[in-house]
Amino acid sequence: MHALSLLLLVLMGLALALGGGYLLYLGGSPFYLFSGLVMLAVAAGLWRRRRWALWLYAAWLLALLVWSLWEVGLHWWPLATRLGIPVLIGLLLALPAVRRNPQGTEGGGHFGPAWPVLGTALLSAAVALSGIPRPLHEIEGTLAMDIVTADARLGDGALPEGEWTAYGRTQHGQRYSPLKQITPANVHQLEVAWQIRTGDMRGPKDIGETTYQATPLKVHGLLYLCTPHSWAMALDADTGKERWRFDPQSGLESKRQHQTCRGVAYHGSAAAPAAATTAAGAGVQAASLCANRIFLPTADAKLYALDAATGKPCADFGKGGALDLTHNMPFKQPGFYYSTSPPVVAGDRVIVSGAVNDNYDVRSPSGVIRAYDVRSGKLLWNWDSGNPEATAPFDPDDPAQTYTASSPNSWSVGSADTQLGLAYFPMGNRTPDQLGMYRNAEEEKYSSSVVALDLATGRARWVRQFVHHDLWDMDAPAQPVLLDLDLPQGRTPAIVVPTKQGDIYVLDRRDGSPLHAVGERPAPQGTDIPGQRVAPMQPFSALSFEPSPLRESDMWGASLVDQMLCRIAFRQLRYEGRYTPPSMQGSLIYPGNFGVFNWGSVAVDPQRQVMFGMPTYLAFVSTLMPKARIAPGQQSNVGEQGLNEIEGAGYGVRMHPFLSPIGVPCQVPPWGTVAAADLRSGKIAYQRRNGTIRDLSPLPLPIRIGVPGIGGPLITAGGVAFLGAAVDNNFRAYDLASGKVLWDVRIPAGGQATPMSYLNSRGEQMVVLVAGGHGSVGTKAGDYVIAYQLKR
Repeated sequence: MHALSLLLLVLMGLALALGGGYLLYLGGSPFYLFSGLVMLAVAAGLWRRRRWALWLYAAWLLALLVWSLWEVGLHWWPLATRLGIPVLIGLLLALPAVRRNPQGTEGGGHFGPAWPVLGTALLSAAVALSGIPRPLHEIEGTLAMDIVTADARLGDGALPEGEWTAYGRTQHGQRYSPLKQITPANVHQLEVAWQIRTGDMRGPKDIGETTYQATPLKVHGLLYLCTPHSWAMALDADTGKERWRFDPQSGLESKRQHQTCRGVAYHGSAAAPAAATTAAGAGVQAASLCANRIFLPTADAKLYALDAATGKPCADFGKGGALDLTHNMPFKQPGFYYSTSPPVVAGDRVIVSGAVNDNYDVRSPSGVIRAYDVRSGKLLWNWDSGNPEATAPFDPDDPAQTYTASSPNSWSVGSADTQLGLAYFPMGNRTPDQLGMYRNAEEEKYSSSVVALDLATGRARWVRQFVHHDLWDMDAPAQPVLLDLDLPQGRTPAIVVPTKQGDIYVLDRRDGSPLHAVGERPAPQGTDIPGQRVAPMQPFSALSFEPSPLRESDMWGASLVDQMLCRIAFRQLRYEGRYTPPSMQGSLIYPGNFGVFNWGSVAVDPQRQVMFGMPTYLAFVSTLMPKARIAPGQQSNVGEQGLNEIEGAGYGVRMHPFLSPIGVPCQVPPWGTVAAADLRSGKIAYQRRNGTIRDLSPLPLPIRIGVPGIGGPLITAGGVAFLGAAVDNNFRAYDLASGKVLWDVRIPAGGQATPMSYLNSRGEQMVVLVAGGHGSVGTKAGDYVIAYQLKR
């Protein structure tokens, strides 16, 4: 025991002294250097059996406690990692075997008393434990559950309450089910009704970000979904039995940045036609082939129209049932352009946007948004943010007509209001994301924004930008949510747009004017990149889940040592708060480009006029590297994380999460939360840490620390919210009023998708989640579709 104590003190002392000295040189806290020197002195005294060694350690432990409280207050997680190992060493030093003189008990007893180190160790442990009920960065509160309006259908009143005909149930993107059978009182009775496997599994040749993010549709007794490799499937909504499958043979392409499909789109009658059979699983006997259609975007940049009843391609659409979306593209590198999200179906048109690979090549395909006739596939209009006035349809067979290279794209999900005649698209950035010198004035206007396009002509009616001259990959990632708000000025058509920065913009969807305050504030300036400029001001919203700026004291780790290493990394990086420009030095970007909100968006209850979402907090590091500094072996296009060379540019970019040497985030948890807000008042009701480290740690410990996630929530009229998404393999139900977990079950793979709810043929409410994992966040891969219902 004596030797073990010495070894621990020497190792920690050397690490803290050397690292602490460097941290002090960088302008950081002197406490680590001081601690290292104290530990080495205690080790020397312990080696020589000096009484003062125990008193010195006890005094240092007391100083550590006071310093920790001064830095972080009475909060468990930051206290536990500062005090944990030092307390254990203190308890070790109090053991008789450690304090025994060389002659043993008979010869001279112990060289020092136990009570100084034992007392300070127990005091430190007690203080840390008292911080358990005081979670850091949480908001306690309750969401008002009063029904504000009973009529909140926005023109979708023809949709039966048990159907789900678009990605967010309707093209309004609310992720809201009007079903009320499942309530906070009975949600604990949910059990698996059926579970199937699609057979589409991640393979050894797949890219790293192969993910299963699909949200099924439910129409006429069938569920429609897609899989990561672009298969379309129809399942019996009662049993999960497969009714048809369509494989477009989209192949594998190493240059794809994402291998995923978030969903398909539907066009047709929402009410079952007279010829339809209503028995479970019978599907629809359409009066004519392709009377109802499923639109499938594929990873090889095609759009298929499939007969909803049979899955066969609609011969009257495009060429043999498909459109080649690379038409009129200025560049056509394989894997550089494709749609990862379902198209918007509004009236007689299907509107398609697409993803353009970030940071692969200055000369990339266009981010054009195009509307096609739902029957013939004829191009009706095209809106290119790099050339926004040229909305008259290009001739797909004319190679001289090309869209703008690399223009800002809309890779997420769009929404539509057919009564106003508008489609709303969240816009990304022009590639390369971190280099702003390649952009024209139109691209500057429309990047990182939401734009309202005229359904008839494609012309932009209004735009609201969330980041000026975006150098951070702060795309608008989330589907805009449409609802009507009852405000002092009367019922107002609103659009709710979550952003990666954590801002929630609540706007009048007629003209983009703010319904809750929007302002601008100064942003950090200066760049070490020739030709690069930085916008002097940046927008912000009054309703926001934006985190506070990071401080050195926010650095975290499992011990003092890796916490110190995170502090060193923090001091080595450039960081001046939100919108710190990317640099060759390496810049800390917080919130990072993973986003406080991402494509999962938020769920909105249109009757209570409230929202529920999953704010996530992860810092990223962005480093621009001159091409001369990139060794040939380093050059790689590896997705959004890692080193991307950026063909045609003078710099490459390296992006990665800000992690400690043991692979956990350097900032103090929680890293993932659930939260709710009242959209009429613009006030946050609560915010709670979400998820456990069970699937992140070597030991399966279900410790609720609040972990990151990606995926979307579902709200039901019964007052229950559902969410998978977190990086533990769990599916949870929450009390919408309080955010408390009511139901928590394990699922066989990562649940990084958005759930949905519908009625089966018996009139029973079902909840469905796809569980297949996410390659980038490292959750378990799978191919599961799981349906739950209340125990009969």
